[in-house]
Amino acid sequence: MGLTHFDENGKAVMVDVTEKPETIREATAAGRILVNRRVFRAIREGTAAKGDVLGVAATAGIMGAKRTSELIPMCHILPITNCKIRFHMNEEACAVHCECTVKVTGKTGVEMEALTGVSTALLTIYDMCKAMDKAMEISGICLVKKTGGKSGDVYMEGSGAHTER
Repeated sequence: MGLTHFDENGKAVMVDVTEKPETIREATAAGRILVNRRVFRAIREGTAAKGDVLGVAATAGIMGAKRTSELIPMCHILPITNCKIRFHMNEEACAVHCECTVKVTGKTGVEMEALTGVSTALLTIYDMCKAMDKAMEISGICLVKKTGGKSGDVYMEGSGAHTER
């Protein structure tokens, strides 16, 4: 498959999805932030100076997903029908894992929205906790799965390899 975001002269263009059928599409992206023990406890116990870190981060992630087309130049504006942000606290690793799942009935997928949502949520955790830990590390942001559309369903396997089912 060739690159669809370029015209015959190599210039970036928005992909024309006019003739594509609408289908139900869903994408999930994930990532994590590594923090120090003090930050981990503050997030878990809700004692961070700036308030409910995970609550604010979830709201920010949803807002980020909804505004993806304003940040990524060639993304289509999509009428997102659902967006969920989930967190998992891993005390042993001092990590907060985040997943963002976005759903739409439309002509193009929501992978970029899911990736933007998880990135925004993790950046919000960083922003709310940076006074306590300047060495936090955001990593592992990737597409976990996508369903719907012409290319079918794609799942990320544990090793990072993509497979189709």
